[in-house]
Formats: sequence, structure tokens, C-alpha cells
Amino acid sequence: MTITFDEVVRFHGHACPGLAIGFRMAQAGVEALSALRSGDEELVAIVENNSCGVDAVQCVTGCTLGKGNLMFRDWGKLAYTFYSRSSRRGVRITFQRNAVPEGLHDDREAFITWVLEAPAALILQTQWVAIAEPEPARIYRSIPCERCDELVMETRLQHCNGMLLCIPCAQQHGMQTEILPNEQQKKG
Repeated sequence: MTITFDEVVRFHGHACPGLAIGFRMAQAGVEALSALRSGDEELVAIVENNSCGVDAVQCVTGCTLGKGNLMFRDWGKLAYTFYSRSSRRGVRITFQRNAVPEGLHDDREAFITWVLEAPAALILQTQWVAIAEPEPARIYRSIPCERCDELVMETRLQHCNGMLLCIPCAQQHGMQTEILPNEQQKKG
């Protein structure tokens, strides 16, 4: 199943240069690995930013946070690594900003068109990488926080003064703040 840029735009909500760049990077990763769009966890994407391009990665590769095969590293870098579980190979794709013609950044539509039409070898660097195979997604029990009563993945519970708390409640507990009951929140 090949995903078009128009489909990616529909998913994301608008066309922008970042989405076009992510689209091309995701295509390059899938092509380099000779992979198909991931129906489950066959393909893993490790993204190093949380920009528009990540939506393109999700659409093109089928990797999602919910399936556990989209991993987010908050490094702010325009770089995506794709890993095939079947071939046990990984490839890191980066965008070559120096390839963008002078002044093109000022014309959004022209920039998008250029990114979509430029030869991949001109705008993308593909580097084979050896990475430890990411663990398959695991399903954990959900346990209620002893303060707010919201369900929390058991691996994210914090132990605070003998209580099992979600991260926000644990942080608030450490700052001696209090969650107000709904009736008091409305009055405040």
C-alpha cells in the first residue's frame, strides 16, 4: 500500500514544508529497507523530533505510538531511523538543509513542491546503522492512582510516602499542592 502526499496532508490537516520533508524521509526509509507499511510491529521508526514530519512518518510507515513501534526521542533533530524486524537492519535518514536553493524558504508552496520533486540523493542522507533491536510493545496492567483515581500504566506509577501515584500527582505531592474536588474547582 503506497501512501500519497495528499493522504498525508489529509491526516495532518495542512500541507507544509516539514510534512513534505517527513514524507520524503519516510519514503526513503521504507525503500531502503525494502519494507512494507507496518500492519503491526514489523517496522519500527525512531523519530528525533515532534514536528509535522512525524505525522508523515506515521502515515507512510504505519508506525504509531499506540502500536509501540514509533519511538520518540526528544532531541530536536530532523532525523528518523527506521528498523526492519525481519531483516534486522536499520537506516537513519537526515535532511540535507544545504541542498535547499537560496530564497526558497520564503515561498512556502514552492518549497513544498521542490522537496516533493527533488532527487532523494540531493536532499536526503541515508546511513545504515547498527542498533539494538527495539523491544516489541508490551501490554501492562492499568492501576488507579491513589490520589486522583485515574488509571495509570503500572510501569509509570511512582511510590510516594507509601502511596502509588501517577507522575503528575507525585510531582504535585512533592510540591505539597492539592487537587481540588470538582465542586471547589468550579467555585475558584
